Amino acid sequence: MRLSPTHLRRYKDIALLFLKHGRGDLARRIHGEDDDFGVAEEGVRAGQGGDQARQGRSEPEELARDLERLGPTFVKVGQILSGRPDLLPAPHREALARLQDKVTPFPAEEVEAILFSELGVRVSKAFAHFERQPLAAASLGQVHRATMRDGREVVVKVQRPGIRGVIATDFEVLADVAALLDRHTEAGRLYHFSELVEQFRRTLRDELNYEREAAHMRQIGRSLAEFPRLHVPQPVNDFCSPLVLTMEHAPGRKITRLSPLARIDLDGAGLADELLQAYLKQVLVDGLFHADPHPGNIFVTGENHLALLDFGMVGRVTPQLREQLLQLLMAINEGRGEEAAEVLAAMGAGEGAGSAPDTQALARAVASVVVRQPEADLRDRAVGRALLLLDHEARLHRLHPPPELSLLGKTLLQLDEVGRTLDPNFRPADSIKRHLGEIMAARIRSDLTRGNLFGTLLEAKNFAAGLPGRLNRVMENLGRRDFELTVKSPETDELLAGMRKIANRISAGLVLAALIVGAALLMRVDTAFRLWGYPGLAMLCFVAAAAGGGWLVIATFWSDARDETRRRRG
Repeated sequence: MRLSPTHLRRYKDIALLFLKHGRGDLARRIHGEDDDFGVAEEGVRAGQGGDQARQGRSEPEELARDLERLGPTFVKVGQILSGRPDLLPAPHREALARLQDKVTPFPAEEVEAILFSELGVRVSKAFAHFERQPLAAASLGQVHRATMRDGREVVVKVQRPGIRGVIATDFEVLADVAALLDRHTEAGRLYHFSELVEQFRRTLRDELNYEREAAHMRQIGRSLAEFPRLHVPQPVNDFCSPLVLTMEHAPGRKITRLSPLARIDLDGAGLADELLQAYLKQVLVDGLFHADPHPGNIFVTGENHLALLDFGMVGRVTPQLREQLLQLLMAINEGRGEEAAEVLAAMGAGEGAGSAPDTQALARAVASVVVRQPEADLRDRAVGRALLLLDHEARLHRLHPPPELSLLGKTLLQLDEVGRTLDPNFRPADSIKRHLGEIMAARIRSDLTRGNLFGTLLEAKNFAAGLPGRLNRVMENLGRRDFELTVKSPETDELLAGMRKIANRISAGLVLAALIVGAALLMRVDTAFRLWGYPGLAMLCFVAAAAGGGWLVIATFWSDARDETRRRRG
């Protein structure tokens, strides 16, 4: 751990935060004591006594204020946690949700200085009109409305000054705290906080580079071009830099602020279905998806279309993981718990040397989540919630699922919320079931590109060219009896150690039995050397057999208890 004054001050701040909020529903949720995400939420809503109800209302707000006082890194942590029902109960998520866009702005003079430094021209020269009052302020930057010289309406996002150095220091502290939690807490062994911090660091690094966000907007905009009612504002390339992002203005209102009258003309069900289909395409076909679709980032435009905003946080999915996620979603929707457990086991790796997941227990736990999904009522038919539950169960059974699984679960859970906001009767599971066939066909088409076909043909050509020589070598080795088959198993050493232990115990038992039989025979031999009135040699054999038998029993129980403890710690 680093011992500079800045780091020590941040260690103290985080320690005080844990001491203040690391109790009650929050602590139980983080330590995984609630098997379902609704348990703690219902307890808080029910109000178990006046004092507990008052605490349930005040503590979440205090957590939000404390994170805001700690600075932009922790504000961003709060924003991410507000979309994680597997980690926080509902009152805390609702309190943290206000951190999405209700952050104190920084002065307009600093905005103009950053624009001049990054764009090389004064604000009055770059724009025909620039509003000094920000349209919204977030933890990393704020946005201002402006008008280009050619008359285009745009918004300009400017990064907060000096934020990169603060975030770099905060992540050094968070990495040290995460490593400490991983080594000494059960929650750390389940969730691997060091990896979560590293994933968060990479995500925030991308968010701090507005040129990269502009590239995400262009790429996802092309991906969603086939969806006519979804709009991704495009960047103005000549007015973008790592600290400044200028993009098209998408006039509209947040979906959470629509009046009942405005909803009459809105095709909420159709928009929710099209939005979910677009996200399935991003995840399962393109491998790049907008990972922060909370209601504050989705606007309803004047044409009653949807505009997606804020592409700093994106998720990337490898081709192999896309296949596994597609299989997992199909298993969830059709209630096939055993298949879902197999896919989940393939996605995760066992933790620790010699540790293997309990596949039968995992299958039962997954079945309890998946099998009840088709029969769940409207409130519980949330595929994102099911993915987060599966991620949690996998960790409980010593699997290490990829971080993309929880990120996708969080994204789909936010989409479920958006869908219910657009249409209270929206059924995300039914929508996914309708579109999975189209997604599978699109995946097949994406794989049938010219480059993939040429690569496959080249591999087939190399295989065919080398096959005769390989067959000749195999046949020659068989004829000379030189053919060897080597089988490697990760459990071979453990199996051999167990067999040696059994053999040692059998050998010790045979030796003790021989001592007892020999002592019994020597009892009939009368000698001058006697112990306790019996032949001395026979009694020595009896004593040796008794001591050896006692030692064998104690060693057996102690060794088995140690192995059981090691297995549980896994």
